[in-house]
Amino acid sequence: MTAYHQIRADYDQDTIVVYQAFSPQIADAAVAAGRFVPPFSLGRMTWIKPSLLWLMERSNWARKPQQERILAVRMKRAGWEMALGQAVLTSFHPQVHGTPDAWRSAFDEAKVHVQWDPERSLNGKKLEHRSIQVGLSRHVIAEYVQEWVVELRDLTPTVNKIRKLRDEGHRDRAKRLLPPERIYEFDSLTASRLAMP
Repeated sequence: MTAYHQIRADYDQDTIVVYQAFSPQIADAAVAAGRFVPPFSLGRMTWIKPSLLWLMERSNWARKPQQERILAVRMKRAGWEMALGQAVLTSFHPQVHGTPDAWRSAFDEAKVHVQWDPERSLNGKKLEHRSIQVGLSRHVIAEYVQEWVVELRDLTPTVNKIRKLRDEGHRDRAKRLLPPERIYEFDSLTASRLAMP
């Protein structure tokens, strides 16, 4: 049985893939440059997600306005783990924070936020376990863009193909195109801070 809070991702020894949905203007500029450039903003929080199906539900399979393009961002695991090492949950968990005041104080000062949302199936159904979303504030976005990102890939054509196959009833063929997400293990200190088992 899948743990309620568990990170699942496509990763190798040095890197991990996260996904983001953008407007065509931001995506085109980023893909052309091979890195995030204007109109991508370094001044506002950006959210990265290792679950493609969660992002598909959020972006309505790349059909929501300003979310029509899906980028697969390969980033350094060192950056990913550095971000989560300083993250604070977006909601109060007694076993993690002790008191609501302690959580609020930590949350207000946090440079990275983490929230757990229901994972999704290929059809968009809410699953019992959760998927992690990581919010990078303006205090760490420059580091993400300049040091952590290794590769940007436009996944939109693949996403459209998966959706088409699914809608036509070819679920098995659609599933074969999904990334190979597997459990990402963390040190016990970080895991406890993120309300992971």
